[in-house]
Amino acid sequence: MYIKIYLDIINLDVSESTPAGERFSLSNAVDPDIGSNSIRTYYLSESDHFEIEVQTGRDGSKFADLIMKKPLDREEQAVHNLILTAVDGGKPSRSGTASIVVSVLDTNDNAPIFEKESYTINVSENSPIGCLVVKLNATDLDEGTNSDINYSFSLYTSEKTQETFRLNPNNGEIRVKEMINYEDFKIYDMEILATDKGTNALSGKCKVRILITDMNDNHPEISIKSFTSPVKEDIAVGTVIAVVSVSDKDSGENGQIDIDISDELPFTLKESSDNYYELVVSEPLDREKVPEYDITFTVTDRGKPPLSDNETMTLELLDINDNVPQFPQSFYTIQVVENNAPGALLSSLTAHDPDLHENQYLVYFIIEKEIANTSMSMLFSINPENGNLYALKTFDYEIEKEFLFHIEARDSGVPPLSSNVTVHIIIMDQNDNTPLIVSPWRAHGSVVEEKIPRSTDKGTLIAKVIAIDTDSVHNSRITYQFLQNTDATLFSLDQYNGEIRTMRMFSYRDSRHQRLVVIAKDNGEPSLSATVTIKLSTVETALKTYADLTEVPLEYDIFSDLNLYLVIGLGSVSFLLLITILVTIVLKCQKAKPSKAAPPCRNSVISERNSTIADSTLVSNDAYWYSLFLAETRKGKLVVRQPVPKGARYIVSSIPRSTGLTETSDSAASTLQVGG
Repeated sequence: MYIKIYLDIINLDVSESTPAGERFSLSNAVDPDIGSNSIRTYYLSESDHFEIEVQTGRDGSKFADLIMKKPLDREEQAVHNLILTAVDGGKPSRSGTASIVVSVLDTNDNAPIFEKESYTINVSENSPIGCLVVKLNATDLDEGTNSDINYSFSLYTSEKTQETFRLNPNNGEIRVKEMINYEDFKIYDMEILATDKGTNALSGKCKVRILITDMNDNHPEISIKSFTSPVKEDIAVGTVIAVVSVSDKDSGENGQIDIDISDELPFTLKESSDNYYELVVSEPLDREKVPEYDITFTVTDRGKPPLSDNETMTLELLDINDNVPQFPQSFYTIQVVENNAPGALLSSLTAHDPDLHENQYLVYFIIEKEIANTSMSMLFSINPENGNLYALKTFDYEIEKEFLFHIEARDSGVPPLSSNVTVHIIIMDQNDNTPLIVSPWRAHGSVVEEKIPRSTDKGTLIAKVIAIDTDSVHNSRITYQFLQNTDATLFSLDQYNGEIRTMRMFSYRDSRHQRLVVIAKDNGEPSLSATVTIKLSTVETALKTYADLTEVPLEYDIFSDLNLYLVIGLGSVSFLLLITILVTIVLKCQKAKPSKAAPPCRNSVISERNSTIADSTLVSNDAYWYSLFLAETRKGKLVVRQPVPKGARYIVSSIPRSTGLTETSDSAASTLQVGG
């Protein structure tokens, strides 16, 4: 018969704290045989921790006890599987087996253990709140509640550390609890306990050191210790105008500072001591160019990324009188139309001074200069405050054509500075003088009467109308026209030189008496004019014509009696003119006050002709008169003919245009007349 054990599997729960030698009863095997064929013994599979002991009962039955040879360790082996074999005594012997499962029950015999005994963690300052610093992991070989671990700070952990970091008691995570500032604390030390939840709780510990890594989180700072403003614009180069200091709470390169100012400023920074700098004037200053400077100090640390800050201060410059008044022009040309009203504004001569306040206030003066014993201040006036220039009198172009003087502008600084400008006043001509007909000679308001041969050829010069105008070149340009002509086919008039010539020969049908009215007009606006009436009478004579004697241009040097007389007359007039000028100068020097020159009398032209023409006196006289007129007018004189005493041929008046003198020439004698 087979041996049968009641239980095929025997389960035993044994605490690992059970001491060695502990016995455990096993179920007995059953063998239906009896006697020697019944169960003789038991065998146990090989085991380091267990063995069996076979016991014999009173009835001779066999049973086995399981004996623990040495203590169990669940952490080494939690389950022991054993085989129990029962063998009978028959031949052949038979056996039966049963499995013994020994489950080792845990006891809290293992303390939690950290992976490391100490941890060193680097944490950047300003890490966000809640940031994970480290997750601690402690293990417990026990099981169940004996392996459940709770984490906590030990008593050796400071309050500041516990306020800065939070420890999760369940999973061992250490997180940032509040903002970390490297500048406050650089190292945090803590001791962490891991405690299990067994009946007799066991714990393990580790040390954690948290090193705070500095971040470039502090801006460099700048402080102005001393500052001088305003300063004079002539401050010396090298003068210290400010002292500044710099600082940064960071460390290492994060705390190293560079300070700069703009390169365009006339200042430089010099390091005087550790983190102290002087602001020094490096170039001459000029308030007129830059009245004030905004100086910005920029400080930058060497962190990554770098942080910077800036501070601006304003330096004002005080003015000194270092600028001379300046006129916009160095030379002013002012045109003034003659016959101006006294007191009229001529121009505004305003100078500019870039200085300030009293250094800028200008006063204007006319630098005194006398012209013909007349002071400039009697002719012109300038407003000392604004430089407005006024005329004090009415000017006459025919007497005064220009003035040249200087105006000074002086500031009110100490010492005062000044500059001057040249003023050129040009008197502009107005057409205020009527042309004066000086040839043919006639009494005032009278008619010129001429006699010509009836046999005069075509193109013969009958008469030459000469008019002069004392206005300027433009206004004195004379043109001639016929106002009345008895026979338009008989005479022609050159509009530019005033020559009257025959256009054809006289015929028996032509009237013996011809009346010509010639107008001389100037070129002014409006135009002024004068007229002359010429009555021509034709005679039957073989006299040499007037034209034959005057066709030769006077400029040619033809030596004749007429030219000889002309040369002698001109020499005499020139000599007398020189004597007259010298006498006049002596007389004026002796007078206390100069007498105003009398203007030339334009109505003094009186003409009287000899009624006889047989001896050619008319022709020779007019030719001489015309030549003398050309010569004298080229000298700038006004030449007129005057009535003469009976027996004299003619009188010619030569009047210098700029004086009141009258020179009188006669064929027999020369006299000097002073106009009064």
